[in-house]
Amino acid sequence: MPMLALYLTRNGYSIAQAGIAVSAYGAGHIASSMLGGHLADRFGRRNTIALSMFASGIAMLALSQARGYPAILACTFFAGSAAELYRPASSALIGDLVAPEQRVLAFGIYRFAVNLGVAAGPATAGFLADRSFFYVFLGDAVTSIAYGFIALIALPQGVRTAAHEEIAGEGYRAALADRRFVMFLLATLCLTWVDFQMTSTLPIHVQRQGFSALHYGMLISLNGALIVIFELALTMWTQRLPPQPLIAIGYFLNCIGFAFTGLARTMPALAVTVVIWTIGEMIYAPVTGAYVTNLAPERLRGRYHGLYVMAYSIGLMLGPAIGTAVFERSETALWTACGVSGVVAAMLALVKPRVLI
Repeated sequence: MPMLALYLTRNGYSIAQAGIAVSAYGAGHIASSMLGGHLADRFGRRNTIALSMFASGIAMLALSQARGYPAILACTFFAGSAAELYRPASSALIGDLVAPEQRVLAFGIYRFAVNLGVAAGPATAGFLADRSFFYVFLGDAVTSIAYGFIALIALPQGVRTAAHEEIAGEGYRAALADRRFVMFLLATLCLTWVDFQMTSTLPIHVQRQGFSALHYGMLISLNGALIVIFELALTMWTQRLPPQPLIAIGYFLNCIGFAFTGLARTMPALAVTVVIWTIGEMIYAPVTGAYVTNLAPERLRGRYHGLYVMAYSIGLMLGPAIGTAVFERSETALWTACGVSGVVAAMLALVKPRVLI
């Protein structure tokens, strides 16, 4: 969705209006995360993924034709909702197909594929946008619909529960009664608002130090390059270790890396902070997907992952707003808060209740 902001500003809308539209996309994520988890368990993993992709394609085509600002906001919210439906289903399907001892590696391979797409996607979108933004929306729609057909043809259905097997709302109540999982969600909330400083306050800090957008892009590219080169090798080692300490270490390093941003005034120093928070990301990201899967009863995997996705969606929605508001008043306060949040996240991730209620 970074291209959405550029699309709107090029078409005469203000930066504030572009920011509201991006927030609408994040609101769509929040709205659909729990629905996606519910559909993954009831409607089936494959069917939910296909539904998400077909709806996302339609949403992109609708957004390409939207002209008034209210229509753009509505289409953006729909696009965010449609695009996010697949995520709990895809994570639950990995849990269905892979043995517990192989799940960390499986989620690592899944992330590797996603990051390859992330590495190629912005450049491709930029190439298309220079010719016409319609091609960006059309390309997104075509690839989404193609993915939907591939899902229907090639993916297994995975675990699926019938409506008569549980009382309405029982699945999410059971997930929220799992105290270890709730502590993990709270830890994740402490992480996610910090993580999304990468696309909000970090570029402002880089600019304040006298560097250009190109320098910021180089820092973000460093993050992607490190993940593509080193994460799978690191995952081969971390999959043998207990998950909660790894999650705590990863969350802590990610937040502390951003906290050190306040001390970084040169490009080498900024690069060191990126390396720190990227190491944290490489430690926790493959482990968390497997951890959520292993905590969840088989019939509730979709809903557990739906709540986990919702925690990230809340970070997408609130992190940039909180970060920029604090940054505007005191940059030191923001980076200090990132460090404190990392300590709290690590402590919550380590909670091992005597009785899971």
